[in-house]
Amino acid sequence: MSRPIRLIIDNSIHHVMARGNQKQKTFLDHEDYQKYLEILKHYKYKFRFKLFGYCLMPNHVHLIIRINQGKDLQKIVQGLNQTYTIWFNQKYDKVGHLWQGRYKNMLIQNNSYLIDCIEYVELNPVRAKIIERPAYYPWSSCQSRMQNKKDGLFSEIENS
Repeated sequence: MSRPIRLIIDNSIHHVMARGNQKQKTFLDHEDYQKYLEILKHYKYKFRFKLFGYCLMPNHVHLIIRINQGKDLQKIVQGLNQTYTIWFNQKYDKVGHLWQGRYKNMLIQNNSYLIDCIEYVELNPVRAKIIERPAYYPWSSCQSRMQNKKDGLFSEIENS
């Protein structure tokens, strides 16, 4: 059975999700989260995409990104996940896949859906009962967005 074709166009916004293989944890300590964000920042500058929202959960990630060229989405996510996997496997003396299959992505076609997606992504730790309020979770865009922090990751929507 062939894979479904992804709808990826230039100057488009996507909700990207990647889950740990067999739902395993992909982040085991604070250093792991920080390393993923460092790698994410590297790819953000390399491909010059906008990051409107993100949340790193213990066993999966959510990214809301606006790409300039459609062909870049696969390069961004593949590079990000491969680079992190190599680092993770070296750190924990593991081998093999960290991520389950291909990443998922959904095209976001209007601003109201974009806002809904950002809220959905940032509420993940609350729904998972990790934290009571999304602003308390250090591994999402919520703090940057709510407190207007310049962290090199989060992009304001009006600047897109």
